[in-house]
Formats: sequence, structure tokens, C-alpha cells
Amino acid sequence: MPAAVAEVGTRTERLWTCATGALTYDPDAVRTTPETIFDLASLTKVIATTSLVMRHLHAGALELDTPIRALLPSWQGADRAAVSVRHLLDHSSGLPAHLRLWEHARGRDAFERAIALTPLEAPPGTRSVYSDLGFMLLGFLIADIGGRRLDEQWADWRRVALPRDAILAFGAVGRLAPVRPEFPGLVAPTELDPWRGRVLSGEVHDENAAALGGVAAHAGLFGTARAVGAFARLVLQTFQSATPLGSPDAMRLFARPSRPSDSRALGWDTMRPTSSCGALMSPAAIGHTGFTGTSLWIDHEQDVYVVLLTNRVHPTRENQALPQLRPRFHDAVMRAVRGAKG
Repeated sequence: MPAAVAEVGTRTERLWTCATGALTYDPDAVRTTPETIFDLASLTKVIATTSLVMRHLHAGALELDTPIRALLPSWQGADRAAVSVRHLLDHSSGLPAHLRLWEHARGRDAFERAIALTPLEAPPGTRSVYSDLGFMLLGFLIADIGGRRLDEQWADWRRVALPRDAILAFGAVGRLAPVRPEFPGLVAPTELDPWRGRVLSGEVHDENAAALGGVAAHAGLFGTARAVGAFARLVLQTFQSATPLGSPDAMRLFARPSRPSDSRALGWDTMRPTSSCGALMSPAAIGHTGFTGTSLWIDHEQDVYVVLLTNRVHPTRENQALPQLRPRFHDAVMRAVRGAKG
């Protein structure tokens, strides 16, 4: 990949940051720095969406086992009557993994109708199939429950929960720039996108998120490694005491795999020997990856988090080298952390 930034830390501090490469492969490309902003892709699911679900659960505005049909009138049919908020969070709703909805739909109403009419591939709660569609529905629910757009609710929560300089925001670079005006263009570009006919920079890579206006529950968040690290420290702290994210009981509930047969918890993925986090994190580790080349893994038992942000889809998503690198990188980090602790 052209650009990469990594950060490692504990519940209380940042231990190590490394920025390497440049924003593109051009000879005169701007060098990567710790302040480089990346398209976080599916890290949106755990950083923004899952956090807002936890907030609404704590406030009593939402319950995990509430049927979706009680919240979205479009969600009808005997095959899906049992689908609940919990099923959307742990990817066991039965919805397929992905649909190219952007080819014929624009905006929430069209997307909601299309997803509501999509046949389920399995009975709810029987198996997990990682699904962007389920998280899109979660975003619609959050907007309805909170009475405002997803990005507006996220911005309010971020101001309370995270440092003021934490760049974690939805939208294009033009909306990010006011947060850090000294870096108005320091965004790692993603793909040369044939659908939009341009290299994407500060514009969400995911096509379905783009068709939803750049604000979606499955993708759309941009941020720096330092900001993702600040969120990771908050998660680690929440395992120990109450924070704006929630209580220790709630954090442990969301970090617990829903079924012994797969790794999915509520929003989060969990550690398996074949996971992108490698083999040296504890079985209690939680994390997530993003299609653009991002990942976040958090191990509360060993008190460590690891952020890795890259733009591996530049200039094309056909680059498949990162899945082999991720476990090697995380194992090297864990060996170094264990060595430092003696």
C-alpha cells in the first residue's frame, strides 16, 4: 500500500506510532504522517454505529431483542418477523452479505425498501454472515430513535467522549477541514473508481455509502490513527469502569461472541487463531477490519490496542497483499509488547 500509519497503546497511554510511505505512488507524493486522514470503511460499524447503539440502549430508547418490524414498518413478512436489533448487530439476520444497491437506488427510502424486500438466506439467529445491509438498517433505526441524522448524533457523542482534536467524522474532506484547517488536504486517496470516474480522496469509497450521501452505518467515517487510538483507549477503560461509551457489563456483553460456532459479537468481531489480529492476542480480544485497508484490535486482558490504517485500495481494490500482512504485523506487535512488559 502507498500509505500506512500504525499506533499501539494501553488503556492509559499511547506507546508507539509509526507513519510510513506516501499518500500515493507518485514520485512527488506527500509523505504520510500521524495526522494523515484515512477512509475508515467498516471501522464505522464499531466506532460510530455500535457506540450509538450502546448509547441508546443505556438511555432505554432501544432494546436488543426488539423486533425490527416494530421499528421499521417496511420490514414485513413471516420469514423476517423474528429479526431483532441483536441479529443486525451480530450479522445473524439472514440478510446477504452485500448488494449493489447503488446501481438503482439513492437515499434512505429507496435503500430501506430494497433491503426490506431482499429474501433472507438463512433463518434469523442461526448463523452469522457478515452483512453491510443489516448495518444500513441499524443506521436508519438510530436516526429514527435519536431524531437526527447519524452523523449529527455521532458528532455530539464524539464531543463528549473523545478528545477535542480527535478527527473522526463522516463526509468529504471539505467537512473535515474545519476540524483541522492546517491539514485540509492530507487525506489518503483510495481507488480510481470507474463508477465515479475519478480517484477518491476525502470521498467515501463504499458505493452504497456514497449513494446514501456519504453518511451510513456500515461505512463513511474518516479519521486519523491517533483518533482511532483515542477511541480504543475509551473501549479499554470501559471494560474497567463506566465511561460515555457505557458500563463494564455492557462492554463485556458487546464483546461476547453470540454463538460458539462463529466469531461475531455485537458489532465487534472476536479473536480466532485465523483472525487478522494474529495468534498472540488473548481469546477475549475484539476488533474489526475495513475494506480500504484499516483495522482496529483491542485486547483488554493484555491491556493493549493496535490500530493499522492503510489505503491498500489505491489505486485499485485488486491489491490483496494486506490479509497476509495483518496477522504478521499484529504478532510482531504483541511480541514487542510482551517483551517490554518483561
